[in-house]
Amino acid sequence: MFVFPIGTALKESLQKGYNFPTFQSDLSAAIVVSLVALPLSMALGIAVGLPPQHGLYTAIIAGIAVALFGGSKVQVSGPTAAFVAILAPIVAQYGLTGLIWCQLMAGGLLIAMGILRLGKYIEHVPFTVVTGFTAGIAVVIATLALNDFLGLGISQFGPHYIDKLGAIASHLPMLTPQEAVIGIVTLIIIVWFRKVTTIIPAPVAGIAVATLMAFLCARQGIEVHTIESVFSYVGANGDKVGGIPPYWPQFHWPETVDITPLFWSAITVAMLAALESLLSATIADNITEEKHDPNAELTGIGIGNLLSGLFAGIPATGAIARTAANIQAGAKTPMAAVMHAVLLLIYMLMLAPWISKIPMSALSALLLVTAWRMAHLNLLVDIVRAKNQKDIVVLFVTMALTVFVDMVAGVGVGLALSYSLHFKNRSVDR
Repeated sequence: MFVFPIGTALKESLQKGYNFPTFQSDLSAAIVVSLVALPLSMALGIAVGLPPQHGLYTAIIAGIAVALFGGSKVQVSGPTAAFVAILAPIVAQYGLTGLIWCQLMAGGLLIAMGILRLGKYIEHVPFTVVTGFTAGIAVVIATLALNDFLGLGISQFGPHYIDKLGAIASHLPMLTPQEAVIGIVTLIIIVWFRKVTTIIPAPVAGIAVATLMAFLCARQGIEVHTIESVFSYVGANGDKVGGIPPYWPQFHWPETVDITPLFWSAITVAMLAALESLLSATIADNITEEKHDPNAELTGIGIGNLLSGLFAGIPATGAIARTAANIQAGAKTPMAAVMHAVLLLIYMLMLAPWISKIPMSALSALLLVTAWRMAHLNLLVDIVRAKNQKDIVVLFVTMALTVFVDMVAGVGVGLALSYSLHFKNRSVDR
């Protein structure tokens, strides 16, 4: 009998019974994760070339949908840094409409993967390929983040990584001191604060101090770029208002366009979403000693991306750092991820004017920290120290192609190289 792989994590959690102590644990975790997700979701929305609210829409809509329909009890889904290098060129060339169509196609592909039960195959992508492409993406993200972090004022980057480096180098003389100082202070606090206490998430402390610094600069007549000064929306009276809108995510059916050029991008988004989500769920399993359902997780992330696209969000996947924070804060069921998304919506509806005061350089500092964690330098060092020449070649070829060409080339060549070397070894052993 065919069983549609959907919502298995929630079903298992509810079958065990959902009582008040479990609710308390889930709510406590949701509060912590929502405070981490709030600035990061906005930073990722900005990083792909859109206003920050699109990152929040993603965290809200996909955060609820994937938790309800997925296969991991403690996974938190939303916008992630891994997508930035892929989505930024799509937004630059096709705009929000093109991105939404790409996301809708990717969501359909992910649901098909879940129905066809491909989860167990996707989970077995070689470790060196995963490490190489995540490190490569981290390099690209960190490079892009330097623009707002240092207040360089670069309006648009070139298509290739060398062009991006050239633009940064040529704009270094235009560095804005106050932006750079706020960015550096935010970076130091985020890195240092977690050593002092874990009660308040380090990103929250860093963003709060940065926002206070921006306010004091404004009082002295020193200009600092904030969400409010850079982005705007159309208010209820038709006037332009700075910042993020204090509105519910609105259903948005994109206008009809030729989607043929977006097909390969949709495949790339779907594969990365599948890989990142199942990797995050596997890491969560190792921490909690549970076992996720990979096929239901693919179905859930597919539904999450369909709905995120229809509410003007960006592609979503399982978020490793937020999932780990969710576990550490005591999450027991998928309802923790649902509640974190609801809290983000409440923040957006009630605190939008204050959220809009966050400096752009502070959000870039958060992206730099995210990129550093994505790079997993300790894993790179471990692979090199193991002195397995084939693993080293696969790692750095994947990383280099991801940086200088794109993720498709990096992962594609990395997989082909890894499997060819593996089969060559087997034939030699015989």
